[in-house]
Amino acid sequence: MRAERGRRRLGDPEAWGAVALLFRPIYVVTEFVVAAATTGGYSFVSDSVSRLGEVGCSATYCSPRHELMNGSFVVFGGLLALGALLLARPLGPWATGLLVVSGLSSVATGLAPLDQDAALHAIAATPLFVAQPIALIVLGARLRTARPRLATALLGLGLATAGAAVAFALVGDGSASGAFERLALWPVLAGLALFAVAQLRSAAASRRTPPRRPDGRWRRARRSAPRR
Repeated sequence: MRAERGRRRLGDPEAWGAVALLFRPIYVVTEFVVAAATTGGYSFVSDSVSRLGEVGCSATYCSPRHELMNGSFVVFGGLLALGALLLARPLGPWATGLLVVSGLSSVATGLAPLDQDAALHAIAATPLFVAQPIALIVLGARLRTARPRLATALLGLGLATAGAAVAFALVGDGSASGAFERLALWPVLAGLALFAVAQLRSAAASRRTPPRRPDGRWRRARRSAPRR
């Protein structure tokens, strides 16, 4: 009884996890806000996201809002790890673990800017590009029976982001590196947001469904006696 009362006061943990995942697409906005303040020219197609977090400035390039970019890596990575932990039951152990690793990788990336230590930055960021696509594929496979449409979308996004991550690794600092990097990252935000919406709808539907009796029949709401 006490545990149930505490849960009512704090709210459904899975609902809070879904809200955390729904906030994460705002991350894309931070990229545009930070990029708008850069000097020397920045391209979303050819420049990596990490350049927005570079601390130092030169005569050819500077990102004055680098603190906002690195902070967003930390905050939105934390939301991913927290949301995955709160949604561990519907996500399943494998997807949960992969998403927690992804979130911690994002946090570490924000704490190790590219121009301060390129090797450390690469080590911190690599798990994000590996674990996220696999997590979407694992989650899509898990939901094939219960939510076939959502499962198809997650599987498609997982395969697409995996391909983009491989392409990003292969092109290195090529002319399309920024585009491939974003194709490996941004769709994950949408896929997990779709999953979060499905979870919130399912929770709302379950609250509207009357409980079953011990014999398996639905309980009917008692009608109040008419007043005389």
